[in-house]
Amino acid sequence: MSDLTVAVVGASRDRRKFGNKSVRAHDACGWTVYPVHPTETSIEGLPAFASLADLPTPVRRVSLYLPAAVGATLAAELAALAADEVYVNPGAEGPELRAALAAHDVQNVRYACSIVDLGVRPSDFPG
Repeated sequence: MSDLTVAVVGASRDRRKFGNKSVRAHDACGWTVYPVHPTETSIEGLPAFASLADLPTPVRRVSLYLPAAVGATLAAELAALAADEVYVNPGAEGPELRAALAAHDVQNVRYACSIVDLGVRPSDFPG
């Protein structure tokens, strides 16, 4: 298994959504992708996990595609997961998330697009 592991939290089966584009982008770039969605069992042919607690560990990267208020409820789980980096993607940021991540001392938070970090663009993965 690759040491490039990513949990895409807010992964979606809807190919137009960035949570889906991230699954496809990371997969195309050679990452082992763990889609996280509370009700889906499979996304883009990959097994989906209901929560962060269900993930195989360690996970190198977490990429958040959730509203800030929802992401804030996961701060303690993110801290416990201790990923090397946590990407808060555009649209997922907000003061309640920033405060929760700081309160739980979540390390290596990046407020940026994890897809762009891969060297590709979201538009490279059309819906």
